[in-house]
Amino acid sequence: MRLKGLTKKKLADIGDNYVLTEKLSPGQEALARKQLAEARKRTQAEMSEREKLIANLLQLKFRLEDYINNKEFDEQKTFGYFLKEYLQLIHKKRNEFAAEIDIHETLLSQLINNHRSPSDNIMIRLELHSNNSIPATYWYKLVEKQKEHYIGTNKELRKAEKKFVRNRIKVSV
Repeated sequence: MRLKGLTKKKLADIGDNYVLTEKLSPGQEALARKQLAEARKRTQAEMSEREKLIANLLQLKFRLEDYINNKEFDEQKTFGYFLKEYLQLIHKKRNEFAAEIDIHETLLSQLINNHRSPSDNIMIRLELHSNNSIPATYWYKLVEKQKEHYIGTNKELRKAEKKFVRNRIKVSV
């Protein structure tokens, strides 16, 4: 790349648009990783509890967003999984959190363990509890993704429901 005749402004624009990389030896790469980890640790140590909470909420929100927008279904990433993650990041015990959103602790446990689906009210309460950080629509889309997978893959349900259908149309699209 020719840099002759470029102004400082143009050089700054180039710097904003390009990342110049240099091939590192394995030793240099290990040292760079170590230095980066130390810098991250120092930065995190200097963060206030409020800043940590904001960072954790954003991280959860982005993980939820990525999963919802991903076509793949993961059996592990259920409504209960993300609800449990939320409780952990806000450092709340189940009984304390259940009281804060005015539900019985047993219901909360059933939601976390995927024994029960959340009502619309629960999803709204989660949005309000997070001060709109995690929208109710994210929780809803998460539940819908689970339901879509269940309906699309449950062969037993199809088999059981087949006996209730008569006079199916003769064409298929």
